[in-house]
Amino acid sequence: MNRKKLQKLTDNLTKNCKHFNRSEVTCLIKLFYNLVGDVADRPVAVVGLDRNAFRNILHVTFGMTDDMIMDRVFRTFDKDNDGCINVSEWVNGLTVFLRGSLDEKMKYCFEVFDLNGDGFISKEEMFHMLKNSLLKQPSEEDPDEGIKDLVEITLKKMDYDHDGKLSFADYEKAVREETLLLEAFGPCLPDPKSQMEFESQVFKDPTDFSDM
Repeated sequence: MNRKKLQKLTDNLTKNCKHFNRSEVTCLIKLFYNLVGDVADRPVAVVGLDRNAFRNILHVTFGMTDDMIMDRVFRTFDKDNDGCINVSEWVNGLTVFLRGSLDEKMKYCFEVFDLNGDGFISKEEMFHMLKNSLLKQPSEEDPDEGIKDLVEITLKKMDYDHDGKLSFADYEKAVREETLLLEAFGPCLPDPKSQMEFESQVFKDPTDFSDM
């Protein structure tokens, strides 16, 4: 990418980006094109990170291991649902993922946990996510029963309107009272250590982009 194109792209993305400055946006764009690889021979429409490439980043860089949650994080970044994360989805997704306000993170986490996208986190969705994210402990008891109990405890704590599922209003109220509930159904945000490591590696002085 030549300098002029890069500057225009950086300008556009910086304008809509709350939490990254121009220099940081430039670094993220450069990282994106390094991850995508040599794009010179491809049509612009298909330049992006596919599900596997993105999941690899979540696993290697941010230590995520839960397949179901990683898949949902991918879908949350991929706003246009084309199966590929483009450069603007990459920058806009990372602004919330790394530095979002509590309000932004609540919306993001709720979207990740609402597996079928119907605006609610149902008992079934809670069951699947909790079963997936809990360590498989060998025991005499039926593990499903323990998870069902956990779902009921969670509902008792978070389902304020007692309709047997969590709306965003339920979830928001619960998280505002106890922020540890933000990732109640599985880790979908980076821990502080991997966030700091990522930022210190990526946000170096982006002086030379002539090789892009």
